[in-house]
Amino acid sequence: MGEFTHLHLHTQYSLLDGAIRLKDLFPRVLDLGMDAVAATDHGNMFGAVDFYTRAKEHGVKPIFGCETYVAATDRRDRTNRRNFHLILLAKNEVGYKNLSYLNSMGFLEGFYYHPRIDKQLLRDHSEGLIGLSACLGGEVAQTFHKQGREAAEQVALEYKDIFAPGDFYLELMPNGLPEQDELNEELAKMGPKLGIPLVATNDCHYVEQADARAQEILLCIQSGKTTADEKRLRHTVDSYFIKSPEQMNAAFRHIPEALENTVAIARRCNVELELNQTYLPQYRVPEGHDTVSYFREVVDKGLERRFEEMRRRGKAFDPDQYRERIAHELRIIEQMGFPGYFLIVWDFINWAKEHGIPVGPGRGSGAGSLVAYAMRITDIDPIEFNLLFERFLNPERISMPDIDVDFCMNRRDEVIRYVQEKYGRDRVGQIATFHQLKARGVIRDIARVMQIPYAEADRLAKLVPEPQQGKSPPVMKAVDQEPELKKLYEEDPKARELLDIAAALEGLNRHVGMHAAGVVIAEKPLWEYVPCCRGKNDEIVTQFAMAEAEKSGLVKFDFLGLKTLTVIDTAVRLINEQRREAGEPEFDLTAIPMDDPDVYAMIARGDTTGVFQLESSGFREILKKLKPDKFEDIVAAVALYRPGPLEGGMVDDFIDRKHGRKKVEYPHPALEPILAATYGVIVYQEQVMQIAQVLAGYSLGAADLLRRAMGKKKAEVMAKEKTRFMAGARERQVDERTAEKVWELMAYFAGYGFNRSHSAAYGLITYQTAYLKHHFPHEFMAGLMSCDADNTDNIVKFIAEARAMGLTVERPDINESAADFRVVRSDDGGKVIRFGLGAVKGVGHGAVEAILEARGEGGPFRSIYDFCERVDGHRANRRVVEALVKSGAFDGIAAATGVARARLFAAIDRAMERGAQAQRDKKTGQASLFGLLNASEERAAQPETYPDVEEWTPKQRLAFEKESLGFYVSGHPLDRYRSELARFATATTRDFLDGLRAPGEASIGGVVAAYRERPTRRGDGKLAFFQLEDTFGQIEVIVFPKTFAEVREVLVSDEPILCTGEVRNEAPAGEPPVWRLIVDSVTPLAELRRQKTKAVHIHLSADSVRPEQIRELEQLLSRSRGSCQTVLHLRIPHRSETIIPLGDRYKVPANDELLARLERLFGDRVAVLA
Repeated sequence: MGEFTHLHLHTQYSLLDGAIRLKDLFPRVLDLGMDAVAATDHGNMFGAVDFYTRAKEHGVKPIFGCETYVAATDRRDRTNRRNFHLILLAKNEVGYKNLSYLNSMGFLEGFYYHPRIDKQLLRDHSEGLIGLSACLGGEVAQTFHKQGREAAEQVALEYKDIFAPGDFYLELMPNGLPEQDELNEELAKMGPKLGIPLVATNDCHYVEQADARAQEILLCIQSGKTTADEKRLRHTVDSYFIKSPEQMNAAFRHIPEALENTVAIARRCNVELELNQTYLPQYRVPEGHDTVSYFREVVDKGLERRFEEMRRRGKAFDPDQYRERIAHELRIIEQMGFPGYFLIVWDFINWAKEHGIPVGPGRGSGAGSLVAYAMRITDIDPIEFNLLFERFLNPERISMPDIDVDFCMNRRDEVIRYVQEKYGRDRVGQIATFHQLKARGVIRDIARVMQIPYAEADRLAKLVPEPQQGKSPPVMKAVDQEPELKKLYEEDPKARELLDIAAALEGLNRHVGMHAAGVVIAEKPLWEYVPCCRGKNDEIVTQFAMAEAEKSGLVKFDFLGLKTLTVIDTAVRLINEQRREAGEPEFDLTAIPMDDPDVYAMIARGDTTGVFQLESSGFREILKKLKPDKFEDIVAAVALYRPGPLEGGMVDDFIDRKHGRKKVEYPHPALEPILAATYGVIVYQEQVMQIAQVLAGYSLGAADLLRRAMGKKKAEVMAKEKTRFMAGARERQVDERTAEKVWELMAYFAGYGFNRSHSAAYGLITYQTAYLKHHFPHEFMAGLMSCDADNTDNIVKFIAEARAMGLTVERPDINESAADFRVVRSDDGGKVIRFGLGAVKGVGHGAVEAILEARGEGGPFRSIYDFCERVDGHRANRRVVEALVKSGAFDGIAAATGVARARLFAAIDRAMERGAQAQRDKKTGQASLFGLLNASEERAAQPETYPDVEEWTPKQRLAFEKESLGFYVSGHPLDRYRSELARFATATTRDFLDGLRAPGEASIGGVVAAYRERPTRRGDGKLAFFQLEDTFGQIEVIVFPKTFAEVREVLVSDEPILCTGEVRNEAPAGEPPVWRLIVDSVTPLAELRRQKTKAVHIHLSADSVRPEQIRELEQLLSRSRGSCQTVLHLRIPHRSETIIPLGDRYKVPANDELLARLERLFGDRVAVLA
């Protein structure tokens, strides 16, 4: 066991404190001649399984421990945050269970700044545990320094009594701190006096002594302090490293038993974890059944129900084929012991469907199971779509099934709550995730701590290459690869220090989070299997990450939230609302034809905004070339649109074969049934399996193992499998050259092949969304907008798309809008999409509820006064009413009296005062019924007055819409500049987003949104970043320093502009495009108008214009002096038009003020500029 063992050590799981990576720990321990080590992280066991498995791999004995926090009072006391450190080590399996339990209760019951236990809990669960008195933060040390020796001795005796005889030790540390030296001297006397053994530890926080500076920086990152802050939490010595036995011996050679006890403790600590077991919760079946019999009953009934549905739809099928497949799957599922798993998944999916919660048709390989289809776990027929069960459950490779389930994003949590109620809240939990310090982020963190200017830090961080597939290159690898970074590292001492510290800290854990989808369900409370903690919303969360939780035997179920299901559900609900009103039968999405030519024509045009999976510009280009005309093409396209197939030429080959530009060939005639649907190209993993089965006699289970080996390129396994494949092919009279060629094809395509089951299941959602978009465009677009109501960029995109489709999108309306976007009938009987009240900024859920309640009880609102009287003013306050007026929500009721928005806005105070009085009267009852009636009559007699204020200009109206909705509804600031845009703009934002334009020079008109500035890396100027928004969408714009100084005034003017520069696609190869415009020049559109406009033509109708309007026009033109000639057009409807050029006295400027005044005088668009 060696001369010494470290029993007090903090790994990367002591978050932002421990700087010892596990990958560095064990090699260092072995280098120093030790063969055992403990991990005692602060208050947690996050790393226990990771620590155990790595230790075993290195041949090092793992000792499980924790530096726990012991509350000074009761662990549930939230009035006193004082606590003490205590080291706990597990001697055996009982000790490990108790350690895990104590750790869990620290989080679940005792968390207050730290996860805390108390002495009573420790006393009740001390069996199998060894206690060490810990550092200067331990209770013995704290008591000694504050209350003296006698008090400290009483504390030590209390702990001695808590643990079994000989299982509590007093810790000595050689850290060089004066107070520690004093404590060591005292404990060395106290131990023999009280019969408490001594033990030497070093409270290790970093690997090498040279790492002390990096750990100091790490503590600053944790506390948000800088190194200049003298009050920051820090270690004042550099001795908390992994010392050698010789160094520890040098410190404590006068107390040899303290060193010997480390080895004795290490010998006594023997815990073997039972990993890779499975603890599936028991599904409670009805009386008279066992799990298998009930499972079979559910499957049999489900299959018969599927048969009935097929017959009702007139679908031809062979019942015997289905029954044979079911029997085959049942046999495998029962042999593997998984009926209970299927029942658990069936139960919560069934509950979701019964409660109207949308569930996806399937996800991943689970869609290949007919049993899952019969149980309605999935909704895609694996026989119809040729999906393989063995891709999901392989009888030749026993592993837990993994059925991931998509739910409506808004109601996923309801399903999790159901599971918690069914199995017990303490038996259902979510899974921890650990977020690490990554290269770029940690460089910026360290720079902040070291007070290095942001510009310098940002420059360094950006020289580190972008993450590839989510993985950042190590800092030192980046230094080697990037010449500029290497130059800075070699020549700039400050940069060198920063990068060295970054290299020391990268990869350490920053904080613990929660897995987005993973849920574990257990038969007993979760803490009996793994240590637990709490999530932000009080959920129980495993302290282990997903892989470690599964190794510990917990079964994971993925509950995913898929927004598209919510979109589909919203659209179908809106469709059926209309149908019910019209007395029509309800629309059933599951009964739609899968061969609708118009739907495929829409997809082939690339008209796929909002269509699941097909929205990106790159995918649209593929669709235009592919021109899919059947469901198989959709399934294949989804499988092929990935970097590997795109870069390897598979996509072009597939398209050429489909359209006859390349001959469809099969390596062997027997492969035609397998490859015909994909024109002879191997697209799916399942095809690799089927080829091995047909050509070489593999079972599908063995073929799945072959596919895995090929995908992982395991040379030794591949060589063995090739021999088997060639032998099997020979037995089936396949000539050797053909077999060799097929083997090579399989090996090549296996790396690119996609899971057909997943592609088909998600392809079904794709087709459903395309069908809805084509046949029910209003409802579909309303569904999209409702589900993205808080994403302004997407709403702008969807409104533009809806208008491009010829749909009308109307402002919110206080009498027609629901909470979300909805579809209503227009005056001419057509459909319009009506904004939801919930989309108005500042109108929260409570206000929307209050408005809908009042409208439901008393009918439509008659005026803003009526609204304020009937709607609870506490839930819909002044800010709410202001936002509603600005958004145009009152326009409908105001139109009847001719009151425009500005006058409505001016009347808000008066309306709210009267409304508040009415609500007070109603609440107090006016002492009697007659008093209430009189008050009501008095209010009815009071006139509803609206101050006579000037109406908002179109520019003001649009600005208020933008403020209240985040976008423009009644128009767009660019509407006034249509002629200028037609003449001077060369592109729109949509041209690039839709792939209609390639990178290059362009002039795009728009308004500035999300504007921000920052200094350059060198500090020699400023850059600007903003979104340029036109009527179609947005594009990111970057203005570099040289241009910035010239155009800043224009950018912040809040006026429509024309930006000219180079549009670039800055996305990495194979990724969706990221378009940016690098600006060379910016010109206000108003300036372009002034420069180019020669005349203002005013078009009036002679039979509607009034004399007083002509007089006002004359006064307006006289006051508005400019350089453009005014031309008056007087039109007599159906007869003639008189054109009158006015003299120089009436020359005017071509500006917004003149146009707004003309519109206010005569109505919209009477003026035309030329």
